[in-house]
Amino acid sequence: AIASSVAHDSHNIIAVGVNDQDIVNAVNCLIQPKGGISLCNGEKEMVLGLPVGGLMTTNDGYETANLYDQMDQEAKKLGSNLGAPYMTLSFLALLVIPKLKLSDKGLF
Repeated sequence: AIASSVAHDSHNIIAVGVNDQDIVNAVNCLIQPKGGISLCNGEKEMVLGLPVGGLMTTNDGYETANLYDQMDQEAKKLGSNLGAPYMTLSFLALLVIPKLKLSDKGLF
């Protein structure tokens, strides 16, 4: 499962996965760092904390980019065939897009 607090425009936490426990774990991983992106698969938990409004980090840019690349690759190993799983997830919550969208009110 992957989760993110980068979810345009509301920036609520959004998550996708194939089993409830991994989804819950991915969401819970974002509580301590006060936002970010996460990946949980029952064996592995990865978190890139984004404590500044759930959108930005205060960490070094190179370290952040390296961790993001690792998490992107791990998300693809979980079965995602998307070019950018976390970017796609963040725009799934953007309600003005013309196709499939997801909000706290449900699937549209």
